[in-house]
Order: sequence, then structure tokens, then C-alpha cells
Amino acid sequence: MAQVHATAQVDASATVDAGATIGPYAVVGPEVEIGDGSEIGAHVVIKGPTRIGRDNRIHPFASIGGDPQDKKFAGERSALVIGDRNHIREFVTINRGTADGGGTTRIGNDNWIMAYAHIAHDCQVGNHTVFSNNATLAGHVVIGDHVILSGFSGVHQFCRIGAHAFIGMGCLVNGDVLPFVIMANEYGRPRGINTEGLKRRGFSPERIAAIRRAYKALYMSGMQLAEAREELARIAVDAPDVTTMIEFLNAAQRPIAR
Repeated sequence: MAQVHATAQVDASATVDAGATIGPYAVVGPEVEIGDGSEIGAHVVIKGPTRIGRDNRIHPFASIGGDPQDKKFAGERSALVIGDRNHIREFVTINRGTADGGGTTRIGNDNWIMAYAHIAHDCQVGNHTVFSNNATLAGHVVIGDHVILSGFSGVHQFCRIGAHAFIGMGCLVNGDVLPFVIMANEYGRPRGINTEGLKRRGFSPERIAAIRRAYKALYMSGMQLAEAREELARIAVDAPDVTTMIEFLNAAQRPIAR
């Protein structure tokens, strides 16, 4: 049997694996699934349909799976899916999806989501990300693997942030951010590549040098975007990471922050 505190309220339709723990005064609603080894802290509220994987830690007063903050939402069925081994700290809010956005908000694995962060409806968050305190995503945002969002940063709806990017403290992002890039200043200006993060993740000096050449072509050469794309294609011949940047550019539906 799962360890459920006597004061917790768990709906009869919820599925709680035997190895899970639910703390005092937590509320687990209908159509919620909680995987083995997950710990739900005191006063956490989880609304369904929500599926939470294994070995997650959700700290007190978090609100998980709430209705989307979208005026078009009319009570249609939507869901939240959270992977494994995520740490979700105090007062975090994560909303379910909407019909217009695919219906599902998704959080991957091994993410560290710190106090007061907000992840809105239909967002897609990868793996190994860090959301520092008060980091905020509007609806329909896509966050790649190993992205770091510093404190009080905010991301406009429908933006994408590529893998290994770093968003500085208080930065407001209103365009797509390429993989590996650092964004800083109030309105989001590119400030180089995330060299230290790449080193920590085992990128070789040669890989980092190729990414830096691509960054200079895009942001420092004065080239028009079409010319910069041609230069990236030349660099990418021997650099798969630059191919990743090109693929990101090709899939853009919003302006690239330059």
C-alpha cells in the first residue's frame, strides 16, 4: 500500500503506486496517476487528468495539473504528463493543456523546477532543465534539453528555446533562442554561447569551437540571415551540432532572437 497521510484527500479514481508517499493535507483529484517512489508533499494539490512518473519529489504547496489560464478554455478534456525523477519545489504551478494546443502539457525527466516557477498550458519541457525561482513560461512554449532559465526570467507564448541554451536573470524572451546560446539583458540579447555548460556536459574543444564559429556567423558577422545560413551549412559539414542549429532555424515559426 502507498503511504498516504490520514489528512490527505485522494479521490477513489486516482491511481497511486505502492511505493509512493502522499503527505499531510495533500489533495489528489480524479484521474491522477502517481508512479512508484514519488513523494507528494504537504498541501500539494494535483488535479487530473495528470500522470506523474517514478521518483518525483513535489514539495509543499505546489499546484499541479490545474486548469489552463486561457480564456478560450471551456472545460474540454486536457492533460498533464510528468516524467521521472523531477524535483518540483514550493508553490510551483503547472497547468494542463488546451484543445487548441494539442491537449497536453508535458514535462520530461530529471528537471529541477524551483520555487514559484510557472509552466503554462501546452508547454513541452525536455530533460535535465533548471527553472530557477520565479522563472515563467507562457503557453505553448518548447524548452529543449539542458536549458537553464535563471530567476525571474520569462518566455513569451509560442517561443522555442533550443537545447543547452542559458537564459539570464530577469531576461524576457520574445523570440526563438537557438541551441547553445546565452541570452541576457532585460529584453533578451544574445551574449555568446554557453561554453561552461557545454564543458560540464562533456563537449570537446573542437565541438565548442564549431558552435562558436556558427554563433559568430549569425550574430557578429553583419551577414544577412540568408548569408549566415550558407555559412552555417559550410561549418556543419564537419560539425553535427551546427546541423542541429540549422534544423532549429528551419523549423522556426517566430523570429529568431538576434
